[in-house]
Amino acid sequence: MTSYQPRNVPPGSFPLELPYYGAPPVEAVKRFWKKYAVFYGRASRSEYWWWFLASTIVSGVLNVAGSTGSGSTSTSTSLGGLWFLATVVPSLALAARRLHDVNLSAWLLLLALVPVLGWIALLVFMILPANPQGQRFDRPVQAYPPSPPYPQHQYPPQA
Repeated sequence: MTSYQPRNVPPGSFPLELPYYGAPPVEAVKRFWKKYAVFYGRASRSEYWWWFLASTIVSGVLNVAGSTGSGSTSTSTSLGGLWFLATVVPSLALAARRLHDVNLSAWLLLLALVPVLGWIALLVFMILPANPQGQRFDRPVQAYPPSPPYPQHQYPPQA
């Protein structure tokens, strides 16, 4: 993979603008929350799948912790609903960035609305390796701050 990923970066200081290939689990989850609603840029496979695993584990724990022996699932449903509300937007953003890393449009997330076949297609897209052409979805980092606005002069000049 020809990427402009920096080498020898200390943990926790990897730039958020770049996909973190080979991200450790804790770092992938931190990046997920830091880029809460960022739909541009790219996300590596490790970032996506570590979050997928962590989210699945948390959902399972919430379902088990919320269910009681009597069969009542009201607590489980409310905890699961809160977890869903807290993670639906960032999960969509992460999936969009993952599709960008494969050089695909985030609009392909709409395939999730197609039962079974759409889900299989999205699964295949999420498994694909990174494509260097996906850099087109990155936003360039500004080296200089934007210039101040020009003064507004009244036209025609009044004497």
